[in-house]
Amino acid sequence: MRHALKIDDRTLSYLDFGGPGRPLLALHGGLSEAAHFTGLATALGDGWRVIAPDQRGHGDSDRAAEYSREGYVGDAAALLEHLGLAEPAVVLGFSLGGFNAYHLAAARPDLVSALVNVDATVEIPGGERLDFFDLLHALPYTAPTREELIAACGPLGEGIGPFLRPLPDGPGWRLPFHPQDTLDTVAAAFGDHWDVWLASRCPALLIHGLRSEALRQETADAMVSRRPGTAYAALDTEHYVPFQDPEGFHQAVRTFLAGL
Repeated sequence: MRHALKIDDRTLSYLDFGGPGRPLLALHGGLSEAAHFTGLATALGDGWRVIAPDQRGHGDSDRAAEYSREGYVGDAAALLEHLGLAEPAVVLGFSLGGFNAYHLAAARPDLVSALVNVDATVEIPGGERLDFFDLLHALPYTAPTREELIAACGPLGEGIGPFLRPLPDGPGWRLPFHPQDTLDTVAAAFGDHWDVWLASRCPALLIHGLRSEALRQETADAMVSRRPGTAYAALDTEHYVPFQDPEGFHQAVRTFLAGL
């Protein structure tokens, strides 16, 4: 069921899949939204209550004034506090959500019982992925018709098409994210995140796409070996692990959760 939380006059929309199980907060990647965790919620069944926000500037959540790591983490913490859960949550995040998940685990250990990082690295040198930036710069945010917006998105159109939103104040359609917000989000992720990755003490799982360009094998190996209590699961995918091998992703998460 979809709900909304007001944070500083800004709406944070989230899906609560309900159920009697233990809480799991699921944070989506960039260019994505909470609905992409519907399959995970189904796979986990009644044992886990999956709560998935549309992170700031994504899906049905309002755009924000800035896209710093502190802002994203503050939203996640505010949501967990708002829910008034009886116990800390397992926090799972893919890509952008993975960054936010391990930053949340370091900043608010009182809210996090375990961590699942899906292909989010700890090292992003500035200036990488210029082709990705070029693609974002070329994307329109709105178009008069849904078909025109899908066509304007080029290779992204097919995947984004089901998640386009009609404009609330008139004819036209919009993306479920703003390209400039995404550029700002990526820019804020540049740098070395090792200290934050190593700062939390909860049990953790790193799920790694073996052909990922975002998380190199040597970095993944070091993330596991340097952080105590970190398990590792490798899948034969590129960076987009939950989409390219959903069954393998769900099984890796289930196995980790069963061992907690």
